[in-house]
Amino acid sequence: MTLIPAGGRLFLRLTPPLAAVLMLAGCGTISSSPPPATPTDFPGLAGRLNAVGIEARDWISGESGCADEELRKTAIRFEAAGLDQAEPVTLYLYVFRNRAAFERNRASIGPCAAAYVTDADTFEQVEQSPYVVAGQGPWAPEFEAALRRTLELAAGTGG
Repeated sequence: MTLIPAGGRLFLRLTPPLAAVLMLAGCGTISSSPPPATPTDFPGLAGRLNAVGIEARDWISGESGCADEELRKTAIRFEAAGLDQAEPVTLYLYVFRNRAAFERNRASIGPCAAAYVTDADTFEQVEQSPYVVAGQGPWAPEFEAALRRTLELAAGTGG
């Protein structure tokens, strides 16, 4: 005596293969979806800069240029040159955890820069959440434009 009607056996035989096909189709949809844009880390940012003609070298993590402990946690000092910037410039990159930290801390960078800027009239700063790059200028126009574009692309959704 059978408790499952004849049509039910067919259903039971088709259910596992049908479920497997649906699961695989769902996995394909998930894996082909682009991941959310997240900010690029410093090695990735240095690679992006290099790709547009700006060489980033001699970097030191934790070097903010001033005694501000909060900025020190986010800072990377490096030398950069390329494009129309023939002489290397010292840049300070501050990478904040998220947009809220960016908004909370970016006003501290100007006062921090007073410790390393020799001419306030030529001080340069580029902000693109979660990044701020600052340094003594003047920066050459193509160099600055490429730096701005690269930070914008590397920022993703801004943290």
